Amino acid sequence: MKPILKRRNGYALSFAVSICLAVWLGVKLMLEAVFVFGAISLISLLLLVRESRLLYDATLIWDNRIIAVPSALISIPGCQIKKDVVETVVSTFGILIGSEIYRWGLGGIHGVRLRSAHIDQERMYLTFGDAAQTMRVELLHGMTKKQMVLEAAQKMLHETGVMADITGWQLK
Repeated sequence: MKPILKRRNGYALSFAVSICLAVWLGVKLMLEAVFVFGAISLISLLLLVRESRLLYDATLIWDNRIIAVPSALISIPGCQIKKDVVETVVSTFGILIGSEIYRWGLGGIHGVRLRSAHIDQERMYLTFGDAAQTMRVELLHGMTKKQMVLEAAQKMLHETGVMADITGWQLK
């Protein structure tokens, strides 16, 4: 979430500086420069709005997290990508992998959905996607007690409606 916050703050600073320069150059009657800095201000504003929305989504995912893990392996049919990121957060609303956000439940019946969850003694596997593309995320969860696994599975069922398949644990 920190990279998103840094980018948002950078765009805000760029917007403020370019507006100040455009106003100052307007007072000095340098119209060509005013248009250049006005265009830079508009681009900075658009990037600021986009990054603010991304930060809102990341904050929503972070505040409603089910589990947070240090890294993830993302699989897309046909290729496999290893992501070594600061943290991966699974939430009611989606998954935050570094500064990438995958939200589920936004596109209505045809949108991205969490399809399945599987938890073994070392990893948690999540499959999500829509009709066009499916992704699989492999998370090294670090849960050592079966009570922690049961709580995470129960929270996932309650929050997302997906029942986690638990294997490798002696559950009663």
